[in-house]
Amino acid sequence: MNKRKGIILTLALIVVAGAAVVGSRMWKNSKHNEVNTETENASEQIAQEADSEDEISQDTQGDVAGKSDTETPADSKSANGENSDVDNTTASGNKNSGTTQADMDVKKDSKKDSNNDHKITSDDFYISGIPDDIFAKMQGKSYKEDCTVPREDLRYVHVRHMGFDGEAKDGELVVNKAIADDVLAIFEELYKADYPIEKVRLVDEYDADDEASMSDNNSSAFNFRFISHTTRISKHGLGMAVDINTRYNPYVKTVNGKLSIEPANGADYVDRSKDFPYKIDHEDLCYKLFTEHGFTWGGDWTHSKDYQHFERDY
Repeated sequence: MNKRKGIILTLALIVVAGAAVVGSRMWKNSKHNEVNTETENASEQIAQEADSEDEISQDTQGDVAGKSDTETPADSKSANGENSDVDNTTASGNKNSGTTQADMDVKKDSKKDSNNDHKITSDDFYISGIPDDIFAKMQGKSYKEDCTVPREDLRYVHVRHMGFDGEAKDGELVVNKAIADDVLAIFEELYKADYPIEKVRLVDEYDADDEASMSDNNSSAFNFRFISHTTRISKHGLGMAVDINTRYNPYVKTVNGKLSIEPANGADYVDRSKDFPYKIDHEDLCYKLFTEHGFTWGGDWTHSKDYQHFERDY
């Protein structure tokens, strides 16, 4: 009996001990799983934070890259002060108002036009054949009865010019068709530059009297005549010469030991070493334009001086 009790007690102790061992192992596994779970969660959180930092870093780098694309480098023209107004205006316009570069260009062109005091139209500068009313006015005057130059070889040139009073005026000339385009271009450049020319009228308004036209400081071109004591037609007679501001730039020649001045009221302007207005010399714009177009200047002649005169060969 006592032996049986001992066996039962022993078995009970073994069961209790086994249960304790199993319980201990289960508790350890549970703790281990909790630790693993916490470790995994921590790892995931670290990974998420790392990913978040990478995204922030990439966004930051993108912002920096984008800024460097839009900002002007330190060594650019803008940084040095060149073209800064144009660059800043364009950037501001595109960013704030949606203005395109094309719109900006149109505004710039409009501004240039609004600041241009010399808006030139087709009615200001043009060339045509000799109109009937003009040709009728020329008869017996610049187009004399013995004129050998065909009407078809002449052209009517309408120009604008800046008067001595600072006001724009209409002008008209008759020239040979060989120089018509050049004369038109020269007068257009003179007009744009505000070059002062007192009068540009047909010599027929003075009955083709050269002295009367020159003494009135009139600038003109065609006037048919032969060179004195010859059968050769003069450059003006061919329409191949133009005179500019005639009183201030007279024709000067010594004849039989006596100084001849045309016009006579241009005597005060014979001495070209003096400084006076409307003087044509090698630095004058009129001289530069005419010579650029192939004309020669009478001021460079040797035996006489014709400071008003520009002529060209065919």
